[in-house]
Amino acid sequence: MSDLKLQRRLAASILKCGVNRVWIDPDRIDEVESAITREDVKKLIKEGVIRKKQVKGTSRGRWRAKFKKRLKGRKRGPGSIKGKRTARMPRKVQWMMRIRAIRRLLRELRDAGVIDRHTYRVLYMRAKGGMFKDRSHLILHIKSEELAPPEKLEEFLRQRGL
Repeated sequence: MSDLKLQRRLAASILKCGVNRVWIDPDRIDEVESAITREDVKKLIKEGVIRKKQVKGTSRGRWRAKFKKRLKGRKRGPGSIKGKRTARMPRKVQWMMRIRAIRRLLRELRDAGVIDRHTYRVLYMRAKGGMFKDRSHLILHIKSEELAPPEKLEEFLRQRGL
């Protein structure tokens, strides 16, 4: 086996890649050996004796297979869980999701005329203080405190499917 360091280096420089990505046809090594100038190497590249190998990437196949299983609910048991519940879904994110849902419902109730602006503001501030744990708790509070006419509230909830 001959030393093709020079040819490999020249080819790498011409092909604009690393020396490890240069492929030399093993059947035509004697031709490559005789190439000592850049022009000779360029000619061999044109003929296809010397080529640039494709960049090796990381296959996503294994990830895709695992992901499909996870969509079915597999591989989600306690042994796969790393980190506390609050690390996986931070308290702040939980709060943001909850408060946005409650505020959206309050806006809808106000715009539909179920509650007046004053009641909206009172409930908004209570929600901000963390009084309601979810939307259904807010609705329950409105019903129990009679903050809205029952028939209007029931009609609104029926329309929204709540």
